[in-house]
Amino acid sequence: MRAVTITDFGTTPAVTELAKPAPGPGEILVKVHASSLNGFDGAVIYGVFKDMLEHKFPVTLGKDFAGTVEAVGEGVARAAGDRVFGVVMKPVVCDGAFAEYVVVAEGYGVTAVPEGLSLEQAGALGLAGTAAAGAVDAIAPKAGDTVLVVGATGGVGAYAVQLAVASGATVVATAKPGAEAEFVTGLGAQHVVDHTGDLAAQVRAIAPGGVTAAVHLAGDPTALVELLADGGRLASTLGFGPEQAGRDGITITSVMANPDTATLDRLADAVAAGALQVPIGQTFPLDSVAEAMGAFGAGTVGKIAISVA
Repeated sequence: MRAVTITDFGTTPAVTELAKPAPGPGEILVKVHASSLNGFDGAVIYGVFKDMLEHKFPVTLGKDFAGTVEAVGEGVARAAGDRVFGVVMKPVVCDGAFAEYVVVAEGYGVTAVPEGLSLEQAGALGLAGTAAAGAVDAIAPKAGDTVLVVGATGGVGAYAVQLAVASGATVVATAKPGAEAEFVTGLGAQHVVDHTGDLAAQVRAIAPGGVTAAVHLAGDPTALVELLADGGRLASTLGFGPEQAGRDGITITSVMANPDTATLDRLADAVAAGALQVPIGQTFPLDSVAEAMGAFGAGTVGKIAISVA
C-alpha cells in the first residue's frame, strides 16, 4: 500500500510502499478515504515527543481517518463495508492514517459514520473535534457567559468557537482583520479581537470585568489568566495547568483530546444535523502531504484535509 512516512526525526515526509496490514483480534482494517493534518503530525516529524512516546520507524503520519471497513479480526462486531471514522490511538508512534489502509482497535478511537456526514467531513473531525469538545466541556459555558477563544482560526479553535456558541455563551474569538475575522464570525463568534495587537485592551473593551472563561489553543496563557473574571475558568490544550497560573480564585484545566465513542458520536451527529460545520479550508492529495505540512506551518484557516482515495 501507499503511505506517507518519515524515516527519522526531521526528515521530509514521502510516499512509500509498505505491506498492507492485517487486523488481529479486536481490530479492524480500514480502507482510508480521507484524513487531515493536525499539530501532532508536525510534532512527530520534529521529534517533540521522542522522549515521551516510543517511535518505530518508518513512521506513517496521520491521526484522523475516515473510510470503510475492509476486514475484521476475531471478536469484532463491525463488518466489511461499514463506514467508520476516528483517530489512530496506539501506544507506539508508527501506524498512521496517511495511508491507503490502517489497522485500529475496535473499542476506542473509532465509531460509525452516520447518514448526513461525508467521509471527507469525517476525516477532518476526529482529533480536532474531540480536543475542542474536551476544552469546551471543561469550561462548561452557558448563557450569560463570555468565552474568549485564543487560536480560534485553527481546526481545534473553529470547533471550539462553534461548541461555545451552541452553549448560549457570547464568544470572543481571536483573528486578524479580513478573511480570518470573517471566518470566525461565520462560525458564530459575536466579537473578534486581533491577537497581533493589544489583546488585553481589546478584550477589556468587550468585557471590562473580565471574561467568564477562556480556551487557550495558542499564544501566552499567562496573559489570559489576567483577563479572567474572578471565578473564571480556563482550559488549555497546550499543557498549561493550575500550578502555572499564579492566581487564586480561578479554575485552570489542562485538556488532551479523548476520542472516545461517545464524543465522536456527539460530534458526528451534530455535523449530520447541520449544527456543526467541518471547517475544511484546503484539501491536498496523499502525494502532496509535504506541501500540505508547509501550508499548515504557515498558518491556515480551518482544517487542511488529506484525500487518500
